[in-house]
Amino acid sequence: MRLATWNVNSIRARSEQVVAWMNRHAIDVLAMQETKCSDDQFPVMSFIAHGYDVAFHGTGGYNGVAIASRVGLHDVHIGFDGQPQYDGETEARALSATCGGVRVWSLYVPNGREPGHPHLDYKLRWLSALSDVTSLELSHDPAAQVALLGDWNVAPTDDDVWDPEYFTARTHTSEAERAAFAKFVEGGFADSAGPYTPGPNTYTFWDYQSGRFARNEGMRIDFGLSSPALDDRIHDAFIDRNARAAEGASDHAPVVFDLS
Repeated sequence: MRLATWNVNSIRARSEQVVAWMNRHAIDVLAMQETKCSDDQFPVMSFIAHGYDVAFHGTGGYNGVAIASRVGLHDVHIGFDGQPQYDGETEARALSATCGGVRVWSLYVPNGREPGHPHLDYKLRWLSALSDVTSLELSHDPAAQVALLGDWNVAPTDDDVWDPEYFTARTHTSEAERAAFAKFVEGGFADSAGPYTPGPNTYTFWDYQSGRFARNEGMRIDFGLSSPALDDRIHDAFIDRNARAAEGASDHAPVVFDLS
């Protein structure tokens, strides 16, 4: 089975491109983030026409998550227990479903915006609440196969950004954000792409502005964190940089995982 995660940066603008990519790479399950559409706007037929079931949750704006699967799509759940709100709203940032025996999550972690901004506190509370839920579930069933896929908006190490000094006074690399990400690893989840995409300059996101992609000035912020039982099945992973290079592409590249 082949799993993938991709911040598609507007599924209405890129549905045909996304489905064509899925077919080309024989993707069985894709977790999508930043779909940027309400549920009644989601291009369902683009996926159904190619044999994929799809679950989605969106309210418009800059959020929205979805999961497309051709190996089953069951027990769909929107959000998670204790998910924090922002400005009184529970944003469309988390969706989970069982696909081919794997509990797949599509996660779009809040950005945080800038140090000192209320959105950063929201981001940290959001990550903490998600960690509590997923770690508790894993402690109840250590043999569970769980994939936490998504745009985490955290670069866990200095190797995950093109210039650590540039990010000194910015979000995504702060000690608090990195500690929040590390809590998932401490709770038993593994960065499953890490062993297959080693070293610096291995990124998943390049800003559209300032020619960042051409100069490879990027960040590694898209991850698949796997439970131990699932991580044991993963025998390869890669970041598809070519998808980011395509005309009209998202500013993120998909991350792909191969399971035995």
